[in-house]
Amino acid sequence: MLWQWIGLAVFSVTLLPAGVALLTGRVPGRLRPRLDPMRPRGLAVLAFYAAAPLNAIPRLADASPVLTLAATGLGMLVTLAGCIVVMVATQRTRATR
Repeated sequence: MLWQWIGLAVFSVTLLPAGVALLTGRVPGRLRPRLDPMRPRGLAVLAFYAAAPLNAIPRLADASPVLTLAATGLGMLVTLAGCIVVMVATQRTRATR
């Protein structure tokens, strides 16, 4: 149970601010060329972050195994969607260069 809290805290401190910063475009100037396009990458980082609460909160709440499994499956789908967004954004960036 302690590891669920630790994981949720670590992901909240690292991925959540980074995803919001990318989504709003508040990125240092020297990183802009590497992170372009920022909005899709921000959405992808937030999708990766969403997997942490989807996995941790049902376990911390002592939910039923069926609900925990459903939340974990939904977390996997959200992570897969984030991966697809990153791949599409990368391909579009390569195609325009």
